[in-house]
Amino acid sequence: MTYTTLNISRAGHVATVTLDRPDVRNAFNELTIAEITRAFRELGEQSDLRAIVLAANGPAFCAGADLNWMKKMAGYTHAENQADALQLAEMLRTIYLCPHPVVARVQGDCYAGGMGLVAACDIVIAAEPVQFCLSEVRLGLIPATIAPYVIKAMGEQAARRYFLTAERFDAAQALRLGFAHEVVAVEALDDKVAEIVKALVNNSPHAVQQAKVLVREVSGKTVNDALLADTAQRIAHIRASEQGREGVASFLEKRKPAWLL
Repeated sequence: MTYTTLNISRAGHVATVTLDRPDVRNAFNELTIAEITRAFRELGEQSDLRAIVLAANGPAFCAGADLNWMKKMAGYTHAENQADALQLAEMLRTIYLCPHPVVARVQGDCYAGGMGLVAACDIVIAAEPVQFCLSEVRLGLIPATIAPYVIKAMGEQAARRYFLTAERFDAAQALRLGFAHEVVAVEALDDKVAEIVKALVNNSPHAVQQAKVLVREVSGKTVNDALLADTAQRIAHIRASEQGREGVASFLEKRKPAWLL
């Protein structure tokens, strides 16, 4: 895989996708969007992967949209703007639906569309100095394409505030809102990401993938007979799966499961 705006690396069962436009604070344009979409599609098809880390080079994680790209958009027709926005929406959906768990390593400030990138990930680890901002309304815009993911991540009530005020908030506030799962000192960021990734890699790959689907498909649903039947079917299916049987057997026999050998 060859990329212009990203670096892709792999170590064992873990791939790292690194935003690599530090000179523009990793702001994205149409090429970045296309490359991120392609990277996550291709990595999602690699069955031996067990985790993906989304990271960034430079002092900022992602500043949102690239200024030159925004200048181009100012001259777009309505149809061109809609098609362009759909590309961004597709990128976010590709990350969100990636079969492998995705960990965001947020080392620097994260604004606007960058918050959408982070919100589409499964686990978010941020460094203490990071500042977050949903800045769109300052420019007369709204965070429309990122909204489904950001609202899921921080909740409707917090989104009401930060979508409307465009206030900056720090990593500690992101943690309180549930937008970030862990906030650590800059020097501890890599160790914390490695700890989370190790936990993911040690678990049943099939179960991790199905657990990700479970959260996505059960969240917000009414607890009724249909949901009970659905969840019962899911556990029955995975109990009978190869890794489900192996996991239980290895536990009872006090040995490592086959996926760790």
